[in-house]
Amino acid sequence: MKKGLEMEKIRVMFLCTGNSCRSQMAEGWARALASEEIEIKSAGIEAHGQKPTCHQNYV
Repeated sequence: MKKGLEMEKIRVMFLCTGNSCRSQMAEGWARALASEEIEIKSAGIEAHGQKPTCHQNYV
């Protein structure tokens, strides 16, 4: 990388059907293991809602 140039953040999206547990857990693990230079999110293709216990334990 040349001096003076900024690198764009790496973006990672975990996708599952409802974003109610699996993708949230994957997001939490990735956030715990990754540096701040990586933008991590989760999403679902259907609205199933979030499971608060899943989200609070892993994010």
